[in-house]
Amino acid sequence: MTPLQYCKQKTAESGSSFTLSFIFLPKAKREAMTALYAFCREVDDVVDECTDYQVAQTKLNWWKTEIQRLFLKQAQHPVTKALTPIVQQYQLAEEHFQEIIDGMEMDLKFNRYEDFKQLQLYCYRVASVVGLLSAQIFGFQHRKTLKYAHDLGMAFQLTNIIRDVGEDARRGRIYLPLDELAKAGVTEEDILQGHETEAVKTLMAFQIERAETFYDKALNELPKEDTKQQRTGLMMAAIYRTLLREIKAEPEKVLNHKTSLPPFRKFRLALHTYFKYA
Repeated sequence: MTPLQYCKQKTAESGSSFTLSFIFLPKAKREAMTALYAFCREVDDVVDECTDYQVAQTKLNWWKTEIQRLFLKQAQHPVTKALTPIVQQYQLAEEHFQEIIDGMEMDLKFNRYEDFKQLQLYCYRVASVVGLLSAQIFGFQHRKTLKYAHDLGMAFQLTNIIRDVGEDARRGRIYLPLDELAKAGVTEEDILQGHETEAVKTLMAFQIERAETFYDKALNELPKEDTKQQRTGLMMAAIYRTLLREIKAEPEKVLNHKTSLPPFRKFRLALHTYFKYA
């Protein structure tokens, strides 16, 4: 199995909505995004699959060293071997890969977030940085496109957090800022026990509104001359924002039900967006 084949397998196993949009990319960029996404899956799996903190921390430390090796052209892992020509071709920064690992490390160290400022740092590391790397692979003319990529990544991660509130709670995690729970009159126990109260409904409506604000901000920041090159991100946005609006009808239900879109609907949204920005 070649490094690229390994990355394709890793990406396919994830079943993510993101990978659907990759099929619309030219071959070189599709392979670059596949390798980048495989890296994200590798470090994310460390946190999701390791129950022992020390083992997980050791694995993340190994990945930090492996990223250093990647930029010295001494990669050992199939994913970093696949990334070796890509980081040079698209001028991807080592610090961005290290930031992603730092975000995963936050998942090891925290299962609560005191306020949005702390959560925003987490979202930046695990999603906005991925958005910045992706924007560079897609290509852009205007520097303002990087602001778009940053805010779109934030919107994606906030959507993930909203969608997965119940699933995360069953793993003992609450990503919703604790000061916002208190302000809404919601207790940690309400979230952990799946109490679908009016207070929870109000809290989740606020979370959705904030995510919508980031989508609006991102789309307003994208320069017109870069929309065609950034179509892949716009396809993801169409899928994720539609998902968010499905949740919006009954936001309190996320505590006990994970909302998803059927594959055909996601493909239709992606196709519509592709031709919209052709």
